[in-house]
Parts: sequence; structure tokens; C-alpha cells
Amino acid sequence: MNRINPRSPRTAIEPDTVAMPPRRSASARHPLVVIGNAIISIFVLLAIATGVLLFVGKQRFEQPGPLAQDTIVNIPKGSGMRDIADALQRQGIIDQPYVFMGGVLVLKAREDLKAGEYQFKAHASLRDVVATMVEGKVVEHQVSIPEGLTSQQIVARLAEDNVLVGDIREIPREGSLLPDTYDFTRGVTREQMIQRMQQAQQRLVKDIWDHHSPDLPLKSPDQLVVLASIIEKETGKPDERTRVAAVFINRLKQNMKLQSDPTIIYGLVGGKGTLGRPLTKAEIEQPTPYNTYIISGLPPGPISNPGRASLEAAANPARTRELYFVADGTGGHAFAETYEQHQKNVARLRSIQADQKDQAPLDVQIPPASGSASATPATPDPASPSPPRGASKSRTQTLH
Repeated sequence: MNRINPRSPRTAIEPDTVAMPPRRSASARHPLVVIGNAIISIFVLLAIATGVLLFVGKQRFEQPGPLAQDTIVNIPKGSGMRDIADALQRQGIIDQPYVFMGGVLVLKAREDLKAGEYQFKAHASLRDVVATMVEGKVVEHQVSIPEGLTSQQIVARLAEDNVLVGDIREIPREGSLLPDTYDFTRGVTREQMIQRMQQAQQRLVKDIWDHHSPDLPLKSPDQLVVLASIIEKETGKPDERTRVAAVFINRLKQNMKLQSDPTIIYGLVGGKGTLGRPLTKAEIEQPTPYNTYIISGLPPGPISNPGRASLEAAANPARTRELYFVADGTGGHAFAETYEQHQKNVARLRSIQADQKDQAPLDVQIPPASGSASATPATPDPASPSPPRGASKSRTQTLH
């Protein structure tokens, strides 16, 4: 048990003494120390403020944007970061341009923003917008060039495309363009597209020629393109191309005239491609450098721009002895090795055409047969190619 010492009455009424606080040292009151402490305090406050700003900015940078629906925006070349932010804001892609620019600086992506045409998804975040432009995910357009068009027709098709720019200086050489579907971005010129098509055709022809059948009566890749262009115009059925190629190859080997109606048409209209009506007997007999009813061998140049399938068929035709073919009335062709069998195929087609004409309504006209099938053959050798692509199936075109 602790004992309490009694205090004297005098001591009890005297105030307690309190020790004096220690005095700050002179060094603590030095101006440099005061300034240093202030600077540290400012840095701490700035760090806290910066952290808060980064946290809030990160949230805003990654939150869904204001865009209501997918939108395409074209960013011109030479646009600065401020120009880009303004363009994006005008299109409603972003509504916080300073957050956008701040995010770009934080990500060190200022020099990586690429010009071009971009499609931004609805409610794309600022991070998504920056990533799209840094990765250069520009919008790709397409132009499709069907097989069998002439170079003049291809130039016209490119001219109609409103995304391509610039003019084409001159019509490319016939057969020098590869029909295909080409991807391109806004700003690509029509001349650049022509160059791409020419380069693609050169590579393909070289590759196919390097693997062609060894017994072809063709002397060069150019002759391969000429034959392929005729095949392209003779049939649109994939399973017939090698047989059509075989007919022409067999005829070349036997020094028989090719007698292809599409070559006559090209000789008459050139790069326009189509005659717009059946051939007349006078036109079949009209001499031109391309009239294979009159000239021997291949015409002097291609009559169209053939596709890969026709080029491959010309290089590696079917192994047949067939010398004739005629439309079968169903969109395909009937092939024959002998003239007698060919005559039966022609007669069968005539019967089908007669039935179609009898069954047609009075206000519908069946186009008359064209070519030598409707004329007296000059020689007893009528091989029959199909009508040019797009022609009426009821037409008959016959080679002699």
C-alpha cells in the first residue's frame, strides 16, 4: 500500500512549477531550412494532386465515350495532336479533348498517331481511340474487277469508284491487268491500282508459265495470255475451262482455225468489249487482225483480261481429242471429237431453240442464232464456242 506524504499548508497553496519548453535551435530557424521545408511541403502537395489527377484522368480515359453509333473520321496527313483532338470532338468521338491530349502525352504516343480514315465503334473510350490511331487500323475499301473485262472497261470501273483519287494517264495494254478483288485505303490513286493489277498479273503469269504443260503449241507467256483471254470469253463455267482450252490447243496443233466469235467482236469494237447484238454473216466474213475465222493461229493480242482459272486452263488443258463444242441450251456446252457428232449437237441445240421460241410469250423475242451456226459453213469444220459472257443463252456461236 502506497503511502501519501502530507504536504505543508504553505506548500499546498503555492502553484506548481512547470518546466520551461526547450528553445528551438538556431539551425532550425535558419532561412534555408524554412525554405527547404516549404519546398518539400509543396512537392508533397503536388504529388498528391498529381496522383489524384492521374487517378481521375485514368478513369475518364478508360470510361465509355459519347459516340452513339459507329462513325468514320478522316484524319488528314500533317494533322497535329490539337488538330486531331478538335476533329474527333467535332465528330462526337470525344468530349474531353484535354483528357485525350493528356493521355496521348502520358502514353508517349504523340509521334505515333497516324493519319488516315478510321472507323470508331460506338462508345469507344479515349484509350480505344488512341490505340486505333497508333496501330493504324484504317478503314479498308474494296474494288472488284470481274474476269473477262477489257482494259478500257476496267479503267471505266476504276473511274466510277469515288474513293480512289487521280486520273489514269493511258489505257493499259490489253491482258496486262489481273482481275481480282483489291483492298485499298482512302487516298490511293487509280494509277496506283493499275500498277498493282499489272504487277499481280506479271507474277501470276510467270508462275503459271513456269508450270505449263510441256507439249503446248505456245511459244511465250504472251501467247498464253492471248489464249486465256479467249477461253475467258468463251465460257463462264469453271468445270468447262480446261475442255474449252483443249479444243483450242488441239486445233492449234492441227493447224485448224480457232474460229472464235469473241475474237471477231473484239476486232470490230476493240476495248469497248461488247457488240450489243448478235454477229451478222457479213461481220463474220469481215477481215480484221482478230477474226480467227479468217486468220490462222492466235490473234495478235489478248481480247480481254483473263483471270487465274483461265490462265491455268490455257497452261494445262484437259487431255482430250475434242475439236468442237456448241452451246447445249442449258448454259453449258456439248463437246465433240468428230464433225458428225458435232452436227448432232448443233441439231439438238436448234431443236431446243425452236421449242423455246414456240413457248415464248408474244411480247418476248428470242434472239436469233449468231455466227456460222446460222450461216452456211465455209468449210466442213464447225467448232462452236459459247456466247460471250452476259449474252443470251439461246444464242449459238459456231466455229468452222
